[in-house]
Order: sequence, then C-alpha cells, then structure tokens
Amino acid sequence: MIPKKDIRALTKDEIREFFVENGDKAFRGNQVYEWLWSKNAHSFDDMTNISKETRKILQTNFVINHIKVDNIQRSSDGTVKNAVKLHDGLIVESVLIPTESRTTACVSSQVGCSLDCLFCATARLKKMRNLNPDEIYDQVAAINQESLLYFNHKLSNIVFMGMGEPLMNYKNVLLSIEKITSPEGLGMSPKRITVSTSGVPKMIKKLADDGVKFNLAVSLHSAIEEVRNRIMPFSKAFPLEDLREAIKYWYDKTGSRVTYEYVVWDGINDDREAINALVKFCKYVPCKVNLIEYNPIDDGEFQQAKSQAIEDYISILEMNDIVINVRRSRGKDIDAACGQLANKKS
Repeated sequence: MIPKKDIRALTKDEIREFFVENGDKAFRGNQVYEWLWSKNAHSFDDMTNISKETRKILQTNFVINHIKVDNIQRSSDGTVKNAVKLHDGLIVESVLIPTESRTTACVSSQVGCSLDCLFCATARLKKMRNLNPDEIYDQVAAINQESLLYFNHKLSNIVFMGMGEPLMNYKNVLLSIEKITSPEGLGMSPKRITVSTSGVPKMIKKLADDGVKFNLAVSLHSAIEEVRNRIMPFSKAFPLEDLREAIKYWYDKTGSRVTYEYVVWDGINDDREAINALVKFCKYVPCKVNLIEYNPIDDGEFQQAKSQAIEDYISILEMNDIVINVRRSRGKDIDAACGQLANKKS
C-alpha cells in the first residue's frame, strides 16, 4: 500500500492542479490551502465550506501530519512549555515566554541536535531527524493560540532557539518562516523573528545571499579559540576567523546587526582576557550582546558565574559602546530555560 502524501508538503499551485486533474475547479485548491495554513485545520473534516464528497477525495489521497501538544507545563513565572508529539511519535519541545509587553515563541527545528555543545542538555540527545516546515509552523500556531488564551494577545516574537541547529535544517527552516510571514499563513513580520545559530559560516553567508529579512543571533560564548573549541567541540571545524568573516559578509549584505548570545561560566570565561577578546570580536561589525543567565543541567564543570564577573562584562562592554542586554532565564522550574530542553518527563 502506497503511503498517503502529507498535503502540506504541496504548494498551493500543486493543490490547485490536483483538483483540476480530478475534474474540479482550481479555486477549490485555494480554499483547501487556506484551511491548511491560515485556519490551521487539523483534519479534512474541519473544512466546513467544502463538500463531504470532496473531503472524502482528500482523505483518500492525503493526510495532514499535524502536531499534537502532548503535555503543557506552566512555570511560576508564566512561561509555558509544550511537549510536542510529531506524527511519527517523536517529541520536541517549544516554549512560550511572556513579558509585560510581548509574548515570544521559542521553537525547535530538529529532533535532538547534531552538535555537541557540552553545556546544553539538548546536545546530549542524538539527532533523530529534521523537522518539516509544517511541524515548525504548527509549533508557532499552537503558541499563538496559547498566547491568546493565557495573555489575551497574539504572539509578538519568534526565536529559533529550541532544540536543534536551525542552519543544519536550512531549507525547512526558511520554508517555515515563509509560511509564518505570509499573509496566507500567520502574517508575522520577519523583523519579529530571530534565527539563532551556533555558528556555521557557510550557512550564514547563504542566509545573506538569500536576502532573508529576519534577525540573526550567534551563540558565541567565547571569542578565544581554545576555550570555544573546548566547550563547543564542533567549532573546531568552524574557526572564529571564518565565523567573523561570515558575520561581516552578513552585515555588508543585509545591513542588519548581529546579536551575540553569550553565557558566562565560573572559571571558564569569567576573566578579563575573555572580556577583552569579546570586545575585540564585537568591533568587527555593529552588534549587540545578550548576556544569558546559565541554567545548570547537572553538577558538572559548567556553573553560573559570580555576579562580579557579570558586572565586569557589563561595565567593560558599555565602556566600549557595545550594546548589552542581560537576559534573566525564564521557566527554570519546568526545565524550559535556555539549554534545558531535553524531553524530560514531567
């Protein structure tokens, strides 16, 4: 038996063509496409303005591999974590992060992760597969519904900072963003979307060449080669010089400044040498730095830096006219904070 095709893998034109080939009008494809994306239909039975006979034809030929939010946890600070079950039974996690003025969706792009950052719980999971564009889109649509339900307003921002390395799933991530920003999808502005990468120079250049309109964040964590290679072993294949060159290429092409995500750990990158190296790295292109509070995943070598080290980073970066934000972690009590997503059972 030939497996049915996921209808959301088809373009609008392909769906229109399907109806013409089956003796129907092309506009029927427009109706179905609207149900699939802007109305986020979970089944063909939801498509109430389409005849039962037509729905039966769709059910005979296609499936909608919609995600299922398998478990929802709510933090004491309002953060919501979704355990998202995919059509093949695999699980990823996504997070809704509320503040007074906005709600942000943190979404996953892979099941597990193909990289090996020692400080990240997700990196301890084997990479199972890339997420499809519709699976990424569904995470955002589900969080948008939760934002409306819990906070009475639409989702305002999206960050690709969940499970996986987005640039290792380049095509599907860009297709998902295309759907998210389309008026026929969720209609969100690309300027409200940030894709965060651990730093793959070739793919950062490709982003620039492809003229993307969303924001770029790079998980830097050290501007000293030996230190970065030790805590992020995969980076041995991507030297800082190559990364710096790719980021300059990005800025020259897009005019958009990059954000460096940076965690400070006790005894690892909390000294003056580490700060000076970061300042030097930041001078190459206009940028801003997000200093992120660390969320320990065990009692190992990675422990949060002392407050004095954070103060030193802030004062020296500011002295050098580098924009800096300190990000306090949200959702720590439900393992929803940065680096903690690892499919733990509630």
